[in-house]
Formats: sequence, C-alpha cells, structure tokens
Amino acid sequence: MKPTQHDVLIVTDVQNDFCPGGALAVRDGDAVIPVIHRLAPLFPHIILTQDWHSPHHLSFASAHPGKRPFEQIDTSYGQQTLWPDHCIQGSPGAEFHPNLDLPQAELILRKGFRPKVDSYSAFFENDHHTSTGLAGYLEERGLTRVFLCGLAYDYCVGYSAIDARSLGLEAIVIRDACRAIDLNGSVAAIEKQFDSTGVARVNSGDLFHLT
Repeated sequence: MKPTQHDVLIVTDVQNDFCPGGALAVRDGDAVIPVIHRLAPLFPHIILTQDWHSPHHLSFASAHPGKRPFEQIDTSYGQQTLWPDHCIQGSPGAEFHPNLDLPQAELILRKGFRPKVDSYSAFFENDHHTSTGLAGYLEERGLTRVFLCGLAYDYCVGYSAIDARSLGLEAIVIRDACRAIDLNGSVAAIEKQFDSTGVARVNSGDLFHLT
C-alpha cells in the first residue's frame, strides 16, 4: 500500500468552522493537522477540498423557519440533515485552518456552493448525480487510488470514499488522520458502508512502515 505516482491524498475540509471554536466544530478536529503534515511528504499528489456554501443554503437550519440544527428534512434528493450556518463563501469560517500548510497541493476543490443541494462527497453532490468534476480530473491525470483524511470521517471523508469506489477507484481512509461527528450512529453507519463497498481503513503508521 506504499503510495505511488498513481496515488493522491485528498485532504478533506480542514476549515475553521469544522475545528474547535468553529460554527460546526468536530471534536478535536484540529488534531488531524499534525498527522496530515507527517503524511504529506509520502504523496506525490495532494488535493484539498473546501466546503463553500452560499448564504441561506438549503442545508442550513436557519433557512427553514421552525427547524433546528441536526433535524432532518425531505428534499427532492432525499433526506437532508440540517446544520448550523457554516463555511459560508468568503467568511473566516470557510478558510482553511491557519495551521494547515500544504503549499504543494495541486488542486483546491470547492463543494457545496449550489444553493439547493448539499455536497458531502468530493465526487458528487448529495443528489448522487451532479458531478464535482473530480473524477474526470483524476482520470485525465492517471490517478487511480485515493487516500482520504480530514473532516469529518463519517460525512465528507466517508461519502467521498464510497463514491470513489463506485467510480472504480481504490479508496483508503486514514483513520487517525480523521475525526468524526458521530451524529445518531453515523460512524457505525458509514463503516458498514465501507465494509460493503470495499473501502479500506488504515492508520498513518501503516503507511510509514512501508516507506
């Protein structure tokens, strides 16, 4: 599993709003940063994803009078969890955490900017149809295996890994380089999907052992 020229590290949503003190903070979210920095030199290619919501986004509880964060609503593409307003385009909360230092990253992929559909995955919006363009980018560059880390394990990292598998890519989640929200059993649910779709899980030490 040693990284090769055909591998890419996808660093998912390490943004202020997902780190301690942010609008949708993941517990110990900033703890992934040192692990990611140790991993980065192992990879010839790195991509960053950035949640990038329009104001009054469909996924915000504030856009639905009487609704509260973490409630569910029905949408044209299925059930949608409502979140606190977060990662609004151009806001400090949408910026990458100031300690994240990956100048060698080759692409910043912004997602969730369409006002009427949320986007957890780096590959598809939550309608599971609208593409972000990442699959085509990887294909054109001959990148066939993705390693995923960042925030959050049970949402954007996990959905990206599952979609990668659906596209025929190998997908490996680096567990200790992620942190989870674990909302209503979401960790157990995503791991069940990992098992059924063939998403591998490793720890960062497994990769260092191979170098």
